[in-house]
Amino acid sequence: MQRRQSFWIISVAAALLVAVGVRLGFWQLDRAAQKIAYAEAVADQAAQPALDNRGVRALKHDQMDATHRPVHLTGQWLSRHTVYLDNRQMGGKVGYYVIAPLQLTGPDGQPSNQVIAVQRGWAPRDFLNREQLPPVTTPAGLVEVTGRLAPPPSQLYSWVEAETGPVRQNLDWDRYREEIGLTLQPYSVVELGEPGDGLRREWPQVDAKIHTHYGYAAQWFALSLLIAGLYIWFQWIAPYRVKK
Repeated sequence: MQRRQSFWIISVAAALLVAVGVRLGFWQLDRAAQKIAYAEAVADQAAQPALDNRGVRALKHDQMDATHRPVHLTGQWLSRHTVYLDNRQMGGKVGYYVIAPLQLTGPDGQPSNQVIAVQRGWAPRDFLNREQLPPVTTPAGLVEVTGRLAPPPSQLYSWVEAETGPVRQNLDWDRYREEIGLTLQPYSVVELGEPGDGLRREWPQVDAKIHTHYGYAAQWFALSLLIAGLYIWFQWIAPYRVKK
């Protein structure tokens, strides 16, 4: 009786473990499919014609599906509102992401009340003096900016809730809008092209890590197969051979 009870306990446990392993394997395959769909959506957006000032202004404030869409904008830098986001990495080095608002020109060629924040690039940091800003060239007058639409810069952990000044850990979008005093778009632009202003623009590429999910799925399926194999051997084959 005890042996029969033990047999059923082991059988139920093995069945549960195999079921969990198979479920996790299919979950990893589903995650890979989602990542493939995301990568394809990014590629589709990047292949779209570039938006100009008019196209960017026509985007609704809650329309974030235009992320990764190329843009070619005309405007002038509001250099006094340039922000240096600290502790940002590029090429394995820590420095600043330089964020500057671009005041877009209107249909008449004059500055409008529409502003979009541009992630201009990365600049090195002076580790001896955090407030020593790196030399970054900001052209005056009308400029053209080529890049792609992106969400606002990512937030890092910070002890300070409300930061001011040019050097900050994070950029609060609502507060930044108040500082500028104009209509700030809810998204930003990652500037592309050859840097000639003291900045690096080796932005990280979208990495779906699809093969990682396939690898995890294979491991879960292999684990399930191993458990099933061990169960069959020790609960069925081995006892049968002993009886013979």
